[in-house]
Amino acid sequence: MMRALRNFRVDRRNGKVLGVCAGIANQTGWDVTFVRVGVAVLMIAVAFPWSLVPYALAGFFGRQRSAVEDGYGGMTRKPSDEDLAEARAMTARAAEIESCVASENSSLAREIEKLRQA
Repeated sequence: MMRALRNFRVDRRNGKVLGVCAGIANQTGWDVTFVRVGVAVLMIAVAFPWSLVPYALAGFFGRQRSAVEDGYGGMTRKPSDEDLAEARAMTARAAEIESCVASENSSLAREIEKLRQA
């Protein structure tokens, strides 16, 4: 638990106010919207003005994420196996479409040649 707190980073680039909720979402892997709603509910449920103090402290004194930590093409989370499988399927489909269009033996290429000659 203490190690997780020591590694906490605010994410001002993806944050709305101070980047605290975005940092919590990055740390836990949860959706940032759920974290924001949860923090808002907690702030309202707990003595409101005093609940801003820990949020402000985390925002002002929390370390910012470095450019290395912002890897994965700007994504706020590591790509899941489903994301990678979908990307592979899209790449395979694009390669299939390219081979159909660029192939000398495709019916599409033959029809295009007929139209050019007409």
